[in-house]
Amino acid sequence: MEPKTFADLGLSPKVQAAIEAAGYTNPTPIQATAIPIAVTGRDVLGIAQTGTGKTASFVLPMITRLETGRARARMPRSLILAPTRELAAQVAQSFEKYGSNHKLTVALLIGGVSMDDQVKKLDRGVDVLIATPGRLLDHFQRGRLMLMGVEILVIDEADRMLDMGFIPDIEKICRLLPPRRQTLFFSATMPPEITRLVSQFLKDPVRIEVAKPATTAKTITQRFRFCSNGEDWAKREVLRELIRTGNVKNAIIFCNRKRDVAVLHKSLSKHGFNAGALHGDMDQKSRMETLDKFRNGEIMLLAASDVAARGLDIPDVSHVFNFDLPWAPDDYVHRIGRTGRAGREGHSASLVGPEDLKFLKDIEKITGEKAVWLGDAPADQDFSDGKRRRGRGGRGSNEHRGGERRAQDARPPRPDQREGEVRTNRPLRDEQPPRREKPPMQQDQDKPTKSAPPVARGEQPSQQRKRDAWTDTPPAKPGEKQPKAPAAKAPSQPRQGERVGFAENIPAFMRKPPRPLKQPGRG
Repeated sequence: MEPKTFADLGLSPKVQAAIEAAGYTNPTPIQATAIPIAVTGRDVLGIAQTGTGKTASFVLPMITRLETGRARARMPRSLILAPTRELAAQVAQSFEKYGSNHKLTVALLIGGVSMDDQVKKLDRGVDVLIATPGRLLDHFQRGRLMLMGVEILVIDEADRMLDMGFIPDIEKICRLLPPRRQTLFFSATMPPEITRLVSQFLKDPVRIEVAKPATTAKTITQRFRFCSNGEDWAKREVLRELIRTGNVKNAIIFCNRKRDVAVLHKSLSKHGFNAGALHGDMDQKSRMETLDKFRNGEIMLLAASDVAARGLDIPDVSHVFNFDLPWAPDDYVHRIGRTGRAGREGHSASLVGPEDLKFLKDIEKITGEKAVWLGDAPADQDFSDGKRRRGRGGRGSNEHRGGERRAQDARPPRPDQREGEVRTNRPLRDEQPPRREKPPMQQDQDKPTKSAPPVARGEQPSQQRKRDAWTDTPPAKPGEKQPKAPAAKAPSQPRQGERVGFAENIPAFMRKPPRPLKQPGRG
C-alpha cells in the first residue's frame, strides 16, 4: 500500500520536523513514490506534470542523505542543475525551508549577480551547489570549482534544458562528475533527446510516472476567446474585459516576445491596473524584486515571457492568461500550470487570433481536450483563412516562424532600441545583404596572369601603379621559377616610340638617353 504521510517515507526526524513546521502533512503522488527510492541512493527518473511537488521530492531525500559528512573547499557534495535563474533561486529557498534544522551550506551560481561572492562561498566549502549550466562551466573553466566530490546530481526540468539548448552543457558537466554517484532526473516530457541522455548517464533508474506526459491538471478550468480582429490593440481590449469580469485575484499574462511584454505592461498600467513585467532582458535584481512583489500581493498582474513559464512556485495564482498562444504546445501546459497548483482551483483563458488557430490544433492534440470557447467559436472559414493570413507585425513571415521566433526572442536588444520599441526597418532573415564589389585594385591583384609586387610601407596604390609601369617582368611559365624583378633604383626609360604607362609625359629635360633593357634570363 502506498504511504500516506511523510513519516512513512524514510526521512530523518529533523527533516520531518521541518516539514511539519512548514505546514505540510500529506505528500503528493510523486513525493510518495520518489522519496523512499531516493533515500536509498538509487537513480530516479521522475516524469510528472508541473505543479506536482517535484522540487520537494528531491530536496527532502538530499537533506537526509547529506546529514552525515563534511564539505571541503571548492568541492561541493551535491549539484543541482536548473534551466533558469528563477528556478535555481526557488530551489535554494526550498533548502532554506526544509533544512532549517540542519547546518548545510548552500551556494547559488547564477548569472546576473557578482561572481566574487559566489567564489567566497565555494572557497569555504558547500554541501549543496545549485547552478545554471552556463555559470557553472564558467566557474569550472576558471579553476574555481572541482566536481570530483559530487555524490548526488539532480537535473531539474530536463525538457526545458533541451528547449534552451543546454543539452551539450549537461553532457559536458556529467562527464566531469565521478561515475559513482546518485542521479535524480526530472522532466515533464520525454522527447527522444532526453531519452538518450537518460540512457547515457543514469544507471538502472527507477522510472516514476505519476501523470501522462504533457497533460494539464484537472483542477484548471481552461477557456479560449476568439479575437477575429487579431490586432494587438483589439486583444488588449478583450484582455481588460476578461480581467474586469472574471473575478481575478491575481494573474500571470504570457506573451511570446519580450517587447510585447513591455508594451502590455505599459498598457495595463495606463488603464489603472496594478501590473508588473518579467522578461529575459531585465537584470537579475529587478526580476527577483518583481517576483517577490507578485508573491506578496503588491502586484496583481504579472506580464511575462516564457522565462516565468516553468518551475516557479507561486502557490496561489488564481488566473493565467495567454495574450499569445505559445508556438510549442508543451509550453501551453507549463504556462497554465502556474495556476491550480497543489490541488487548488485555477483558471486559464487564452486569446486566439485567426493566425493562432493552427497552434490551437496542436494544443488540443497534446492535451487530448477540445477547446471550450468564451463567446462565439471560430467558423470553419476562419481555420482555413488563418493558414494564409499574415498577422500583426509580419507574424507569418520567415522571421517569426517556428524555432526562429524563439531565437529572435532570446536575442538581446540593440543599444539604440528602447524597451518595447518595434523596429520595422530590419530585413527579413532570409533576405541577403547586397553583395559588395571588390575594389579595382583587388580585382587586378586577383588576376593570375600578372604578378604585382607588394606595396612598400607608406606607399599609396597610385605609386604602386607607377612602379608597375616601369617594371617589365614577363610572367613565369608553368614549372619555371619566377624571376626576380630588377631592383628599382631608378625608373628606366621606354624605347623610342614606345608608349608605356605615363612615361611619355616626363619632361624632356628629365629624360636620360635611352638604353636597351636587360631581359631576365638572357645574357
